[in-house]
Amino acid sequence: MGKLKYLSHSAWLIETAGHRIAIDPFLEGNPKAPMKPTDVKADFIVVTHAHGDHLGDAIPIAKATGGTIISNFEIYNYVTNQGANAHPMHIGGSHQFPFGRVKLVPAWHGSSFPDGSYGGTPAGVVLTVEGKNIYHTGDTGLFLDMQLIGEMTPIDIFLVNIGDNFTMGIEDAVKAVELVKPKLTIPMHYQTFDVIDVDPNEFVKKVRDKGFEVELLDFGQSMDF
Repeated sequence: MGKLKYLSHSAWLIETAGHRIAIDPFLEGNPKAPMKPTDVKADFIVVTHAHGDHLGDAIPIAKATGGTIISNFEIYNYVTNQGANAHPMHIGGSHQFPFGRVKLVPAWHGSSFPDGSYGGTPAGVVLTVEGKNIYHTGDTGLFLDMQLIGEMTPIDIFLVNIGDNFTMGIEDAVKAVELVKPKLTIPMHYQTFDVIDVDPNEFVKKVRDKGFEVELLDFGQSMDF
């Protein structure tokens, strides 16, 4: 059994018996974050794209813990040049890690580093951990190939952005659930900033009205899977 903890925005922590995997650990400068970067002891850190609210604290966490950052090749070059351990991947590729399998899938968004340089192609990620398939959308708009992702790898837990403006809003995110057909959906990427201050309860109701299981995790809340 594993544990999934919501760290607010698009940041998550997955714990297994032997590993801790952080995803998009944006904590410093995040007004909703329930933890500080120094509280995160991750041996792997998955980064979906280079924007500061997703790359976040990946580098200091990796350097403090000796953890490995998993991301696209451009982010790999950026973080290793700053002294962090990393493993390079790219869209469509998968790799077996000690904790499970990681596959990068498309996301319709942008990607640049804090200095404005190109951060490679943004991604979503499908992780197979403790026998469960977890699909983290990264930042993305709605796209029809989400249906193909769900068909190729049946999704147990769907972590989907709902905040609008920069990504899918509630209506598009509900359609994404219909395309992916996950066993359980959890919304993310909302209320961090005023421009993405949507009501996740509205999303929950609309997903349930479509006949799908959905759960709302508070910032800092965990669930077993």
